[in-house]
Amino acid sequence: MSNFPVKCFIVALIIVSGNTLFAQTSSSSNPNSERENNPYSKYGIGEFWNGNNTALKGMGNITSAYQDPFTINSDNPASYSGLVLTTFEGGLIASHRTVNAASGESYSTGTASLGYINIGVPVGKHAGLSLGLRPFTKTYYALVDTISTPIGRTVRSYAGDGGLSYAYLGGAYKYKGLSLGFNLGYMFGNYRKFTTVAVIYDTIQKAYDANFERYINIGGLYWKGGVQYEHKFLDTDYVFRVGGTLTLGQNLNERVNEYQIAIHNFGDTIANDTVYNSGEVKGKLKMPVSYSIGIMLARGDKWAFGIDYTATNWSKFNSSADTSMNYGIASQSYKIAMGGEFTPNSADLTSYFSRVTYRFGLYYGTEYVKLQNTTLPDFGVTLGGSFPYKRNTRSHSRISTSLNIGRTGTLTNGLLQQTYVRFGFGLTFNEKWFIPRKYE
Repeated sequence: MSNFPVKCFIVALIIVSGNTLFAQTSSSSNPNSERENNPYSKYGIGEFWNGNNTALKGMGNITSAYQDPFTINSDNPASYSGLVLTTFEGGLIASHRTVNAASGESYSTGTASLGYINIGVPVGKHAGLSLGLRPFTKTYYALVDTISTPIGRTVRSYAGDGGLSYAYLGGAYKYKGLSLGFNLGYMFGNYRKFTTVAVIYDTIQKAYDANFERYINIGGLYWKGGVQYEHKFLDTDYVFRVGGTLTLGQNLNERVNEYQIAIHNFGDTIANDTVYNSGEVKGKLKMPVSYSIGIMLARGDKWAFGIDYTATNWSKFNSSADTSMNYGIASQSYKIAMGGEFTPNSADLTSYFSRVTYRFGLYYGTEYVKLQNTTLPDFGVTLGGSFPYKRNTRSHSRISTSLNIGRTGTLTNGLLQQTYVRFGFGLTFNEKWFIPRKYE
């Protein structure tokens, strides 16, 4: 019964996931609403949302060559071959964002949501399986501007929400030092985008406004391959590992419905009239080729340090059903990251903090959105820690935290610069399930 609180936490995460990954809440035209407002998420498929576990978030997301016997690295499926115990993981993430304009104006918003749910199972000594659910992208923006027209002042409001999630099943096999892995899953989600044009009349009450609404539903199979090779130095506990991942271009199914609604405001009466309905338009969303490569040097469970490079060819991205998604997309994006972890002494029962794992990382790269012929940089630093909640040194169950402070965008050419702070909380616990007992 000692794991009862842990199991309750996992159940709670599953319940929360039904309200955070899949539910769509109504949009608002207020940029200072209670949700994290990212104007750049208006473009493409939105802002990529980190679905890695909290431990990896704390070390700069260096996932290509990372492998741990008690941690699930779902970003590189080749790592599953290193699992030695059945592992359950779940996490939450909270984020705060401040958006700044060159004019000096700024606003801040924040949000909290499910981070991930993973289950990993060792299969013999040389293979492993994992299944899980992780966010992929999210969209939320709410913008307002006012312009003058021949018929008076006009307020234009832009709002949207939605995102994609990824449910996967993966496996890996190791032969000597070479591990090969594969994730196959289903990408799914939807978006809602609204534009409202309202005329401000100073002398008369009646107004003729217009709403332009678009509903996008996306779903389809999506896969990712991974490879890792490790070399153990003789008579030492040092390990050098190189790894990489590859995702080829893949097509997801799209369904788009578009409406135009005229709103007649006569003071005491409001009448809505649908003046255009496109009907359901079906098409394909072509996802681009993406790859990563990384190296890592580790010494047992004492410390590890690695470097990653990730790149995506966005020139092949295309939406046939909603061509507005193709606007503002760069030809490619990349990210360079480095990070590490350190545990003073995992077997020291006399000092709790000697058994804590400390993590750090930093990264620099570019976003896949390119506006006004200007590339958007993205850089930041990360910190993290994993804290044992059992006194038994044979237990590898941990509570993990991460802190990510970063900046994206630029004030050049009238664009926006954003500073974000993200806090992650995760729980990992390990059991000897599915492992036959040697003795009774």
